[in-house]
Amino acid sequence: MDRKALEEEIRRVAYELYEKSGCIPGRDLENWLEAERIVLSKYGLLEQKDAPITEAGAEEKPKKGRCGRKSESRQCGKGIKKEKCKKS
Repeated sequence: MDRKALEEEIRRVAYELYEKSGCIPGRDLENWLEAERIVLSKYGLLEQKDAPITEAGAEEKPKKGRCGRKSESRQCGKGIKKEKCKKS
């Protein structure tokens, strides 16, 4: 498949995604990137990565617990004793 035909199919799929999502404005980049992923994987042209990639291209970091502290009883924030530290 040539580049022009591939781009046209991505454009068509991106528009379909736009319509299916309720024609929400401002999501053109997300729709385009998703359409690229769909079309390129359809033809086996998508590179597979080990780590998930965010839209900005940076690797996602694993999420930490609430505040990373042990859940022992202590003073937290406003002088209130709590069993777990919860971010306000």
